[in-house]
Amino acid sequence: MSEAQTAVKTPLIATETGRVVSDKMTKTVTVLVERRVKHPLYGKVVTKSQKYHAHDETSTAKEGDLVEIKACRPFSKTKSWTVSKVIEKA
Repeated sequence: MSEAQTAVKTPLIATETGRVVSDKMTKTVTVLVERRVKHPLYGKVVTKSQKYHAHDETSTAKEGDLVEIKACRPFSKTKSWTVSKVIEKA
């Protein structure tokens, strides 16, 4: 019928970019994602950080690398992200 109905919808996959802070586990890396947000009342820009455990099947990401991670099915209790690509080597 119309163009809006015939368009193929692409799923929204959550992606984050962060720095690998630990690669001591087997096929798992710990990624620190930092983001800057403005405080709602005072207006000061603050840095918020969150650590994620990400699955790295080939163990290509090493400590200090800048990586892109994307959400996936849960691999374990704390691991529900996977490393999609290494952006920059340490």
